[in-house]
Parts: sequence; C-alpha cells; structure tokens
Amino acid sequence: MANQAKIWTVVPPSVGLPLFLGTVTVIAILVHLAILTHTTWFPAYWQGGSKKAAAVEHISTPVASLPSSVTAN
Repeated sequence: MANQAKIWTVVPPSVGLPLFLGTVTVIAILVHLAILTHTTWFPAYWQGGSKKAAAVEHISTPVASLPSSVTAN
C-alpha cells in the first residue's frame, strides 16, 4: 500500500482522480459502442426487443424408430 500512496507525490489528486475516472468512463463507453456495433441482440435489447412471445417449436418425429418387427402398445 505504501508504494501506491507515493503516486500522489508525483501527481496531485486534483489532477489524478479526474484523469483516472475519465479514463474509466471512456473505456466503458468504448466497450458499449463495440458491443452495440458488433452484435444484433444489444441494439434490440436497448429498443425493448421483440414484443411477441417466442414460438415454441414442437418436434413431431420420434427420437428413435422402432424396428418394423416391433409394435408399440
């Protein structure tokens, strides 16, 4: 902890803290912009997405077929 406290002897807190917080803000905005421009779900999420419920797909074919010599009861 002592080494980290010495930074304020080089940079005053009135300069260092706004610089640090500004850097964090810029990085957060850039990450959000990258997600917004490189995905399709994020803009839809911001716009409220789809207003209808998702359709449930029903599979009518059986997973495994019975041999022709076997009948189901």
